Amino acid sequence: MSAIDTERALLAPERMTQIVDYTLTHFEQKTKRSSSYEHSVVTNVHESTRARRQAEATRERKRVRGFNAIFATASIEAATRYYFAFHEAQRHLPEAQRLKIGMIYSYGANEAVDGTTLDDEAFDTDRLSSDARTQLEIAIADYNEMFGTSYDTSADKFGNYYKDLSQRLKNRELDMVIVVNMFLTGFDATTLNTLWVDKNLRAHGLIQAYSRTNRILNSVKTYGNIVAFRDLEEETNKALELFGNKDARGIVLLKPYGDYYADYAEKVTELLDRFPLGQQIIGEAAQKDFIALFGAILRLTNILTSFDDFAGNEILTDRQAQDFRSVYLDLYAEFRDKDKADKEAINDDIVFEIELIKQVEINVDYILMLVEKYRAAHGDGDDKELRAEISRAVDASPSLRNKRDLIEDFVERVTVDGSIDDEWQTFIAARREAELEAIIADENLRADRTREFIDTAFRDGAIRTSGTAITRVLPPASRFSADGGHGEKKQRVIEKLGTYFERFFGLSSNGGN
Repeated sequence: MSAIDTERALLAPERMTQIVDYTLTHFEQKTKRSSSYEHSVVTNVHESTRARRQAEATRERKRVRGFNAIFATASIEAATRYYFAFHEAQRHLPEAQRLKIGMIYSYGANEAVDGTTLDDEAFDTDRLSSDARTQLEIAIADYNEMFGTSYDTSADKFGNYYKDLSQRLKNRELDMVIVVNMFLTGFDATTLNTLWVDKNLRAHGLIQAYSRTNRILNSVKTYGNIVAFRDLEEETNKALELFGNKDARGIVLLKPYGDYYADYAEKVTELLDRFPLGQQIIGEAAQKDFIALFGAILRLTNILTSFDDFAGNEILTDRQAQDFRSVYLDLYAEFRDKDKADKEAINDDIVFEIELIKQVEINVDYILMLVEKYRAAHGDGDDKELRAEISRAVDASPSLRNKRDLIEDFVERVTVDGSIDDEWQTFIAARREAELEAIIADENLRADRTREFIDTAFRDGAIRTSGTAITRVLPPASRFSADGGHGEKKQRVIEKLGTYFERFFGLSSNGGN
């Protein structure tokens, strides 16, 4: 049977449906959508792409959730079939829950099926078959609707479509791009962590494709995922052996699942034996041992969550994991305070995996759900346990700990039958205004400009400490010239507004979510 006939057989609808269903079911797991991190994004993608001379990209840091993926197919026909299969599989979902999927290909070696080499990207769409070009036009029209652009397959617009799609993939604005060979050579994006493969790959072509996922970003993305729907194990081993000294540098395969799980089980057993919950960890040496041990468990769990077999085989219960995270964060705060108090204290031997803690971050919606349950159970005997559950959840969250008093005050004030969400928004709006007013009064700031500065921070997701905006909130220099000087005043205001921003960011739908 020829390679072309084999490829056609692999396009059986039943097989493709199973692959699409598996991909959608496991997409959040593989791309770690429960994690969030700060990432530099280009905010003027369309403008900088369409200009005759590419405009200087405007960048800012934003918090994004999880990573994205490439889905590599063996032919243009396979790419288009998968594109429409994913579209159909998500048709019944609300728009906000659908993956944002793009597709791109061009004429030429994209049609090759052996995967030995992957040709450099070309932008020749004129020689595409009528059907292939029509299908690509449909995908580009979907893309235009998503992002308000106006690309097509014409010679003068297709190249800009490629640039725009490439940047939005790097921005984490797209969830997945379906390709044949495009993006499998030379494309680098730190946000890309998963390659779904339904094509034969060999030798240098395999190394090139696998390398798309190996750009390390942070402690959450320490490796890339390759999910192969074909048996590529032998070809992978051959390619690594052949190119291991040069071209495959940076590609190291993970050990088998069982190896990581055995290490995880051993360390969790040690954790439960040496540091039982409810017992204080006495002495700095023991504290450092706990920090190192729990950090190792966090790193192992981060790897294991990418394996399908791990689901349902976690040893720690949700409550145990939450309580250990709380102890870990207590020690993080304690050691950080020690370093601030004694500038000569250097704890280079202590590494806190805070980004990994944030993978299971508790959000405000979850807390409000617990408050709703607490209110319903009030007076029935279950309310004390629910109140304790709220406290545990807050203690286990790096981002909610500095909001503990707000949450506890809200629980005390919640009414018997009002809307929990509406009451929360009203409560937070009042506290935001009162605390900002106090900072304005204490530092004698310009009220209107301070509120404008803070509104911009909530809109952009970050406090801007450079530029003239922060200077404009300060009072005239003559008013505080005897108060430590302009530099000290400015730094103190930045710290206060920064603490205020961190305290309220993410709590209110009015510029904080």
